[in-house]
Amino acid sequence: MQLNINGQTQNIDVEPNMPLLWAIREVVGLTGTKYGCGVAQCGACTVYMNGEPVRSCSIPVSAVGAAKITTIESLSKDNSHPVQQAWIALDVPQCGYCQSGQVMAAAALLKRIPKPTDADIDNAMSNICRCGTYQKIRDGIHVASGQKKLAEVLAQYQASPATRG
Repeated sequence: MQLNINGQTQNIDVEPNMPLLWAIREVVGLTGTKYGCGVAQCGACTVYMNGEPVRSCSIPVSAVGAAKITTIESLSKDNSHPVQQAWIALDVPQCGYCQSGQVMAAAALLKRIPKPTDADIDNAMSNICRCGTYQKIRDGIHVASGQKKLAEVLAQYQASPATRG
C-alpha cells in the first residue's frame, strides 16, 4: 500500500483496517501526531487529508487512497508557521500532549477564516486540552492572525494571573 505523507510516497505493508495514526507513527516513524482517545473525540491525532483537518485515529489506511496527508512535521520545518510562533511566544502548552493537534486545527482555521472571531474559534477548535489552556489557544490564534499584538497579550497575562491558562 502507498500513502502520500508530507509530499513523500511511503510504501507500507499493513493491514487495511490499521488506523492512519498508527501507520504515521509506528510504520513511517513520524511521532508528532499523538494518540489521545482512539475514537476521534479529542483531536490529538489531527492531520490534514487533502488540506482538511481529520482525526487520524478513526481513518483506516484503506480509506486514504491517493489523498495527500500532512502531519505536524510538515507544517513548517523550523517552527516558522505563524501559529507555531504564537504558541511558542505565548507558552501555550502546559503538558503539550494535545498541542500538535491544536496547532494543526488552528492553522486549518486560519486558512479558512484568516481573521476569526472568538465564536469562529470556539466553533472550529473542538480539540480537547486536559490542561485547559483554551484562553491561550484563543489568544494564540488571534496573535497568529494579526488581530492581537503579542506584546499586548503578554502584558495582559502579567497584569492578570487568571488569564495565564
